Amino acid sequence: MEKITTIGLDLAKSVFQVHCITEDGHVLVRRALRRSQMLDFFRSLAPCLVGMEACASAHYWANAIGAFGHKVRMMPAAYVKAYVKRNKTDAADAEAICEAVSRPTMRFVPIKSPEEQAAGMVLKTRELFVRQRSQTANAMRAHMAELGIIAATGMASIAKLIAILRDGDDARLPAAARAALLEMAEQIERLTVRIEALDTKIVAAVKNDETARRLTSIPGVGPIIAATVLATIHDPAAFKTGRHLAAWIGITPRANSSGGKERLGKISKQGNKQLRTLLIVGATSILKQASRGVKLPAWLASLMARRPYKVAAVALANKIARTIWALLVKGGSYQAPLITTRA
Repeated sequence: MEKITTIGLDLAKSVFQVHCITEDGHVLVRRALRRSQMLDFFRSLAPCLVGMEACASAHYWANAIGAFGHKVRMMPAAYVKAYVKRNKTDAADAEAICEAVSRPTMRFVPIKSPEEQAAGMVLKTRELFVRQRSQTANAMRAHMAELGIIAATGMASIAKLIAILRDGDDARLPAAARAALLEMAEQIERLTVRIEALDTKIVAAVKNDETARRLTSIPGVGPIIAATVLATIHDPAAFKTGRHLAAWIGITPRANSSGGKERLGKISKQGNKQLRTLLIVGATSILKQASRGVKLPAWLASLMARRPYKVAAVALANKIARTIWALLVKGGSYQAPLITTRA
């Protein structure tokens, strides 16, 4: 009897599609499975290679199927798309996944454990609260500007606006507007308390992790960045160099070269948006120190003199990413200072 060696699994919410082939490529099984049938189906099979696209539920199914002895591999959906023949259907997707997972040059996504997923959820929850607080603050600032009450950008000025809202003697605000805007102010304060509580948990976790503590020795890298790095980069050795990691994060120029002519554009933004944003914010915090009498490295000062501020920030973020890779792969702590004070 022929044996199944490779399976392409197209994930969904309720109805899943499997495409099973033998070692010589002969199709043995091509069928749809209900969610309740999934585990029983893979439990009944001898260990084989199972491929699936990386998506929201992929890590759960990878762990569950891998517990039966199968070798599970996850791939970015963009890499699988090239193997889809003609029209897109669940069956065609499963066949494409089965073909893609067997390619020797295919790149795979590391499978996260439930603990690693939980660490990422804490960071994503904090990011959600920060985004909601910013949205509410911007809305409150805009509404008060319509009534002639202006405040600078940034969360620091929001406290002044809240003080005006709670000043019953200020006649610039109609009663209805004051009541509505006070709801926004209370929402901002509640979100701030929740963000601070999550920050406390994240900082405590970083202090208890030796690798995270080493990462925070890098200028521009704080507890939030260190925790995000550990939650998103599970196998740093999979990147050959720090440049590969920077390209994966999306802070390298997008290439559109042909015919021997090299054309580089804006950064690709193809990687993890959360980590890329944090690295650029960390780099910006270093550049701001130049206005406080802190001397920057010669290469960075020269870059700032001839290129826009944000270009220098991205270049520094790229360097920080490469430094992170070096510490994760080679060990040790950051030694050479990135910035030195004037004598």
